[in-house]
Amino acid sequence: MHDRFVLDNSIVMSWCFEGESDGLADAVLERLQEATAIVPSIWPLEVGNVLLVAERRGRLSEADSTHFLSMLAALPIYSEPETPQRAMSQILFLAREHKLSTYDASYLDLAMREGVPIATLDKGLRRAAAQCQVEVLGV
Repeated sequence: MHDRFVLDNSIVMSWCFEGESDGLADAVLERLQEATAIVPSIWPLEVGNVLLVAERRGRLSEADSTHFLSMLAALPIYSEPETPQRAMSQILFLAREHKLSTYDASYLDLAMREGVPIATLDKGLRRAAAQCQVEVLGV
């Protein structure tokens, strides 16, 4: 088992919404009992935005969001910074090359830089990771 891996927001947010988690997402959550997840610096903003949109649509209450954030804070998830220059060069290049959003490319870039696998439910990101010889957990 790898002791570190990149954790994509698609996995994280599936834990938040009833009925959206699957076997892979559950296995990743269980893996965090012994492993450490790393995320790009945009991750907290992505989590916050998904929660805010869900609140606005009536899928979550503010209390639900607060409870979920408390659960996340207890997990071994660490943010790895990237420079604005990297975001506007290598990450943009990866996004173009693999038809990803720059957000998704930041997860792929982090996995490549750190030489660790990635956990994601996103099909495009899984495909791009395979093309870049990045191990995808659960595949």
